[in-house]
Amino acid sequence: MARSDEQNRLARERARGVILQAAIETFAERGVTGASIAEITQRAGVAQGLVNYHFGGKDQLVVAVIDQWFEALFGIPEVPGDADLRLAGIIDGAIMATGYALPLQKVVLALQQQPATHRLYAQAEDRHHERAVAAEEKVRDIFRERGAADPELEEIMLRGTLEGILLKFAVYEETFPLEDARRWMYRLYALPEPAQPLPLTGPARATPLRLRASGVVTGASKGADAD
Repeated sequence: MARSDEQNRLARERARGVILQAAIETFAERGVTGASIAEITQRAGVAQGLVNYHFGGKDQLVVAVIDQWFEALFGIPEVPGDADLRLAGIIDGAIMATGYALPLQKVVLALQQQPATHRLYAQAEDRHHERAVAAEEKVRDIFRERGAADPELEEIMLRGTLEGILLKFAVYEETFPLEDARRWMYRLYALPEPAQPLPLTGPARATPLRLRASGVVTGASKGADAD
């Protein structure tokens, strides 16, 4: 029986999503330069020609990854309430995104910095300019309500701090104490102590607390040995 137009559309969307997820995972493991279309399609379980069909090539696939990151960023739900509640919601949303979407976060972090792909990130930033400005203004409004002397700088420094947490977590992964970092930010902004921890997985905080990338490498090696 021939498939309907709707079934064909859904099949195309599924194939595109599978390729995109495989690209994110492969780029996170091997870097954009080191990853090949063959590796991506093998992971996705699809023919190589589907990358050209859905995306047009590797650069366009990278652009699609960046666009997905922007969509995820703008898709973090807003918490209703006063300025403190909304600020706490932004912190929690960013920490949760760091914990649960690490491959995508790592890829885009690298794309922002590497000369070969910075241009693609900058172009994506231009495409999402209006939504980015609207998101920035919402955060600046929070700081205005809180009586900040320089809401623009406060928004930039909040973003910089959250991006710093992402960077450290990308390097140290589960040895980085995300929940403690969250609570530190609450204290930084004089927010009420959160009643519950975020639903993040990971080992208990080590004592004494020391960040070591070797712990991540050792864990990955053990996983590879088990395979």
